[in-house]
Amino acid sequence: MRKIFYIVKLLLAVIVLVFLYSFANQRSGKKPVSGLQVEFLDGDNLFVTHAMVNKLLILSTDSVPNIPKEKLVLNKLEHTLYSNEMIQEAQVYLTVNGQLGAKIKQREPIARVAGKSSFYIDRKGKKMPLSPVHAARVPLITGQVNEDDLNDVYVLVKYIDEDRFLNRNIVGIHKTESGYDLRLRTDDFTVILGNTDNLEQKVVNFKAFYQKARKDQSLGTYKKVDLRFNDQVVCTKK
Repeated sequence: MRKIFYIVKLLLAVIVLVFLYSFANQRSGKKPVSGLQVEFLDGDNLFVTHAMVNKLLILSTDSVPNIPKEKLVLNKLEHTLYSNEMIQEAQVYLTVNGQLGAKIKQREPIARVAGKSSFYIDRKGKKMPLSPVHAARVPLITGQVNEDDLNDVYVLVKYIDEDRFLNRNIVGIHKTESGYDLRLRTDDFTVILGNTDNLEQKVVNFKAFYQKARKDQSLGTYKKVDLRFNDQVVCTKK
């Protein structure tokens, strides 16, 4: 008898707890969102500002600070953020204190194409629009660049971005009929790269030439440095 009474008592306690939890959860869901908290991952907000994120979220709902939490559809809000071409990843969530949180990872450009249409090439090799709020300091690509060239251009700009020496020194890439010419940040000569075949060996040859010429203090005497030939660097003096 005592055992049955204990079981009944335990069941009643569970029912009360479930009721209280459901009531509290329902009551919490009817409370309005208390604010908006935006976090930018991997550095400061450059291409996307807090104000831009706020605007996207507010337009997606009637008014974020006043909407009940139960009416928020987080997946829909994330989809709205992805509509901004500067955003690579977005996560929307509710904090324990009732704020709407958003974690934003922006796309990262590694080169800028200047021509009839200007755009960035991002770290994944995709076209990225220019931003009205920020200009990235990346190599500028000029010359005969079209949609069919982007994969090949990406091979080059990715290599430059990942190589510490090239990343510090290359500021311009000019696309020609036969390949690419490179412009350096501080040295007044053109590096004729040609196509991207044997790119690694060409860069090794150029680094060896550059270190020797800098040691000899002869960098300022060259007009062109040609890397198109196997195992050698052909230089033209001014």
